[in-house]
Amino acid sequence: MNVLLWHVHGSWTTAFVHGKHRYLVPVTPDRGPWGRGRARTYAWPDTVVEVPLHRLAAEDVDIAILQRPSEVDLVDALLGRRVPRIYVEHNTPKGDVPDSRHPMADRGDLLVVHVTHFNDLFWDTGGTRSTVVEHGIVPPTASYTGELDRFAVVTNEPVRRGRVTGTDLMPRFAAVAPLDVYGMGVAGLSLPDVTPHDDVPQARMHAEVARRRAYLHLCRWTSLGLSLIESMAMGMPVVALATTEAVAAVPPDAGVLSTRLDALVDAAEWLLDEPEAARRLGARAREVAGTRYGLDRFLADWDRLLEEEVCASR
Repeated sequence: MNVLLWHVHGSWTTAFVHGKHRYLVPVTPDRGPWGRGRARTYAWPDTVVEVPLHRLAAEDVDIAILQRPSEVDLVDALLGRRVPRIYVEHNTPKGDVPDSRHPMADRGDLLVVHVTHFNDLFWDTGGTRSTVVEHGIVPPTASYTGELDRFAVVTNEPVRRGRVTGTDLMPRFAAVAPLDVYGMGVAGLSLPDVTPHDDVPQARMHAEVARRRAYLHLCRWTSLGLSLIESMAMGMPVVALATTEAVAAVPPDAGVLSTRLDALVDAAEWLLDEPEAARRLGARAREVAGTRYGLDRFLADWDRLLEEEVCASR
């Protein structure tokens, strides 16, 4: 079928567009938020087709995947007709948690899909139908070596987001070993023994991250960073805050999770001093990621949902 979606979240979309469908991605001359088009730092298949935003009405669209509240009314205006719609919620709620009302609450004209069970639990969607399709990832080609006595973090906009991304925690770990931070908007990061690597293409980033001794997941309030799953899939040991969905994603024998910062810093020191222990945890992390967040399972779950929603509309 023909699936319309905007390029909003690069990693999630990379997995999603590896399905068996034709994916229509709006593009504008400036490649801004409403028309980024095909990804430039991720590998997307040829079935992802760029469509100029003003020409969407001429396309044969079977279903629209929405990811921002403003897309809900915009898609009808651009297409000039109503098509089945699924709203994918990538984020944890903001504001008055746990009483946060979802912007799509109490609607009978769409389905809300959460990417984690934690999000489904915390968002109040009222009478709107909702379900969960857990993340899936395209398996990274890089494999863990851990040869460098350094730690890796992958996050976006750590300067602006501050405590949300655990930017304030980075110096504690950088005092143990140098810290390399990858992602978008990291160039302004200026902390001792912390080196930013801004917007590195995904394959090269994976190769570099895999050389670090351990992956640090320092986000206090996040849905579930796909970079965490990708690092596990490469065979990396994980040191993570025991918050949100990370508790379910990382079992005790695949990494160290805690809400005690001292315990996490101690774990980082331990992995630095004990490379064999790091490899043992990483091997288990790879197994868990492949089983729970495999691409085949992810795409099969989405195929079922897409078919159900399109068939129901007919």
